[in-house]
Amino acid sequence: MRRIVAYNFLTINGFSKGPNEDTSWHRHGAEEARYSEEMLMQDNILLFGRKTYEHMASFWPTPMAKELFPKVAEGMNKAEKIVLSQEPFEAKWENTQIVSGNIVEQVRRLKASPGKDMAILGSGTIINLFTDYGLIDEYQFMIDPVALPDGTPVFRGIKQKLDLQFTSSRIFESGVVLLCYQPMKNPQKGK
Repeated sequence: MRRIVAYNFLTINGFSKGPNEDTSWHRHGAEEARYSEEMLMQDNILLFGRKTYEHMASFWPTPMAKELFPKVAEGMNKAEKIVLSQEPFEAKWENTQIVSGNIVEQVRRLKASPGKDMAILGSGTIINLFTDYGLIDEYQFMIDPVALPDGTPVFRGIKQKLDLQFTSSRIFESGVVLLCYQPMKNPQKGK
């Protein structure tokens, strides 16, 4: 069975985005870029919601991305990508497949089939939906030492309590802390 890892940036007060979808507060220095390179070397399929996909597709294929973060840009561009969207749209970023309809059932089937593990990057709505259905095997939160007065809480809208078990951490020189958790088993998940 394939695994799904959810990866997200968070402020110290729990926001995954600031007002107007802003994530410019995230500190993405050289050490964080090396971590991104390590993660991309795992060759996971990248899962995105449509908004996050459009945001990523507007940056990673650009000359600026290739200049600032050459290895990350190469990995992001070469990676297999799946966009989970209820609305049809044209995907222009290479190696992209669009999945629509009942995305929970489609991802559940994909997860049960042999193949690469999957990583959700950002995509808070997808993370929350998959959390409620017990589809996520690991959560990785990169906590930035910044607090915002307003924003989108990471688990806004989940329907049930989520108990997590700490698995590992990593501290970056910038003050960013990576915290990794696995869901504790809950027999009610997926209902």
